Amino acid sequence: MLFTPQQAIVELGDAFYDPVPPAVFPQTVLRFRNQRAAAQVGLDTLSDEAWLSHFGRFEPLPGAQPQPLALRYHGHQFRVYNPEIGDGRGFLFAQMRDQAGRLMDLGTKGSGQTPYSRFGDGRLTLKGGVREVLATEMLGALGVETSRTFSLIETGEELQRGDEPSPTRSAVMVRLNHGHIRIGTFQRLAYFKDEEGLDRLTAYVLRHYYGEAAGDDAPQRLLALVAERTARLAGQFMAAGFVHGVLNSDNINVSGESFDYGPWRFAQSWDPGFTAAYFDHAGLYAFGRQPEAIFWDVMQLASSLRLIAEEAPLIEAMDYFAPAYQREVTAAMLWRMGLKPRSPEQDRALIQSAESALSASHAPLDQFFFDAFGGQLPEDYDEPFAQLRRLLTAYEPRKSRDHPYWATEPCSMLIDEVEAIWAPIAERDDWSLFNAKIAAIRTMGEALS
Repeated sequence: MLFTPQQAIVELGDAFYDPVPPAVFPQTVLRFRNQRAAAQVGLDTLSDEAWLSHFGRFEPLPGAQPQPLALRYHGHQFRVYNPEIGDGRGFLFAQMRDQAGRLMDLGTKGSGQTPYSRFGDGRLTLKGGVREVLATEMLGALGVETSRTFSLIETGEELQRGDEPSPTRSAVMVRLNHGHIRIGTFQRLAYFKDEEGLDRLTAYVLRHYYGEAAGDDAPQRLLALVAERTARLAGQFMAAGFVHGVLNSDNINVSGESFDYGPWRFAQSWDPGFTAAYFDHAGLYAFGRQPEAIFWDVMQLASSLRLIAEEAPLIEAMDYFAPAYQREVTAAMLWRMGLKPRSPEQDRALIQSAESALSASHAPLDQFFFDAFGGQLPEDYDEPFAQLRRLLTAYEPRKSRDHPYWATEPCSMLIDEVEAIWAPIAERDDWSLFNAKIAAIRTMGEALS
């Protein structure tokens, strides 16, 4: 397709962002180029040199906005409100349409300091960029609505970090996703009691991310849509066995697409208490608490919209979340198990049985979903899975197991493998394990999709 640049963000006005200059890096070495994502927005024909110019030196794309914009927002961070945040090491670089006609953003991570950097250097470690590529590729293959890592470029600086051996290598990353408007964007406007800004932002999000015009019921309509989309995301996280790690309200996109991966983990087993962030001492964002955490964030959107809407319809809109979550986690689990849905009652009973068996047995999640795909559990899945085995007899596979992937081993992304992929890069600049893993993840995605 042809590249179709947009500048929709300027509709909001300059009270929503700050023009910022990109950092000037000592070097730009291309480490990851997402050709699949680039083809969906008409940028796949760029030469590598042009790619480095746009996504390492941030020369504007033709027809796109002339200068990067650091977006303004607030947010709750581990349930503590923080009005001092915003895009601190990233910016909105460009907007465009994808092949489905959706408005898409290219946003950055590690592109330099902004007015919201506080005490940070505005940089990204190369290891952090590698981890984000692995997370987004794996989540996409597992059917999760996620941003995609578009580009990763090493930038030749030595960074000091307290949570990894330093000095460490630097990088700048570009992500492609369906908007960078966060719940925290609304919270900031409510904090300043900016009713006109809330009306404008509500209309913008409805128009560009949901294809709806803003009527008299715009706030409650938006809240209902966000509740449904984020409930879907919560269900997909659970089926993927994924723990985001930092589900703060500034990390929840109102389009319902997951993004911004820091201390993420994939769970080895169905362990509701499993956490990703070493600093999450209370388990606020543990695996099993993610639906609750996302719902709490959506409540903060409701609280923000209270400035421009009555309370009763907002409460009614929030009621969409719980049934949507039950519906979406069931759909996501059925999808990963390779089964066609039957009735809501049968499907929910099946998934509850699967969750109970996984919890009781501590079976490896990825191995279970690999073995169970299509509905045929091997005999070595014994007593905890007896009820599940009986329920599976009523189900038909949604896809055969004739893809070569099913003759191999399940593709996983546990923390030990992440470290094993990074080690040769750090030691001798050997990217072979990284490239092989991306290929393996995409092969799994083909088998599942």
